[in-house]
Amino acid sequence: MESLPLLLVFLLLSISTTISAHSLCNSDDDQHSTLKVYHVSSPCSPFRPKTPLSWAETVLQMQADDQTRVAYLSSLVAGRSFVPIGSGRQIVQSPTYIVKAKIGTPAQTLLMALDTSTDMAMVPCTGCVGCASSGFAFAKSTSFANINCGAAQCKQVLDSNCLGTTTCSMNMTYGSSSIAANLAQDNLTLATDSIFRYPFGCISKATGTSLPAQGVLGLGRGPLSLLSQSKSLYKSTFSYCLPSFKSPKFAGTLRLGPNGQPKNVKFTPLLTNPRRPSLYYVKLVGIKVGPKLVNIPATAFALNPNNGAGTIIDSGTVFTRLVTPAYTAVRDEFRRRMGRKTAVVALGGFDTCYKVPVGKQVPTMSFLFDGVEMAIKQENFLIYSTAGGITCLAMSASPSLNVIANMQQQNHRILFDLPSSRIGISPEQCS
Repeated sequence: MESLPLLLVFLLLSISTTISAHSLCNSDDDQHSTLKVYHVSSPCSPFRPKTPLSWAETVLQMQADDQTRVAYLSSLVAGRSFVPIGSGRQIVQSPTYIVKAKIGTPAQTLLMALDTSTDMAMVPCTGCVGCASSGFAFAKSTSFANINCGAAQCKQVLDSNCLGTTTCSMNMTYGSSSIAANLAQDNLTLATDSIFRYPFGCISKATGTSLPAQGVLGLGRGPLSLLSQSKSLYKSTFSYCLPSFKSPKFAGTLRLGPNGQPKNVKFTPLLTNPRRPSLYYVKLVGIKVGPKLVNIPATAFALNPNNGAGTIIDSGTVFTRLVTPAYTAVRDEFRRRMGRKTAVVALGGFDTCYKVPVGKQVPTMSFLFDGVEMAIKQENFLIYSTAGGITCLAMSASPSLNVIANMQQQNHRILFDLPSSRIGISPEQCS
């Protein structure tokens, strides 16, 4: 699920910044196979909160959204057995970044949530009951068509419903929400590239508040994902660089296809867990706090095909989650290096916060993957407020799955190269 210090008072941007950002927001400079990426709370996003929240309220809201998402990801790998051909339940739980996508003929522009842990694109359609946005006016598109029950795409949807109808329909859960949708197809345009007859869920009803306002663009590995539906165009390769939460420049990009990808990048093997084959698993082998490799049992990082445990890279979760043995070891080493005389307080789900100014004593931190050391700056693992004087370690414990989240990925180019079964990671300033 973004340069520091990461002051989460980004919602209180000045009028001058908003005015200067307005021209950037209106510029239609997506080009070729490169799209701009916006944070959902940025001045360019129509989904930013209308009423500015305090720093603490913002943190707690993001934690609540994250908790829902991590519970969703954990539920997929802990107690259910999913057939690796369906996408119906793979819906983004905490949309943090959005990209411009055009659907239909003539094209209608939507700001869709970017997510690597979901497959099927999902779009609220005109007449949707309970949706936050009117979304896609499908009746105005001359290229729109519903997909019938007998179609191959319908067979790839988990829990499709064809009782009493010829149109492929589905009911699914979405965090705290329930969604009803028809499987449809229409032309999808990203930057200057068009994908004809692209299958997606045309949402007709939603309960709850979890649904992204204008839908989600799935970048998972399943048969109905963007990668699977555009293999001839993008060769199952893409990368992104996520800007800072508070960036006013909106320079983050989603690059689709092998052309134009960075050359100076180190790779780690891309793993597959048969329990949850659409997720991007990697081999996390260790974590450094300062120069020290933290003593973490190997079982905390192990890929487990029986329950789906392991480590994933995810664009939709905000704060990194580590299984309890790993998190406890990292947290305790961080606290030790911060100094025993510095009192620790809690804020919501964060249990390592400080009320005194922190700076020089903050240790460095790195994630060690097989073949890649990903050094993360303070801005990627600390959140703090000048107003409240509180600084927190922006990580917490997870019951069963390690999730390398978007805050820790900010200002890195993450390259997904499926044909070579690898993920590239390199620093890149895109804020």
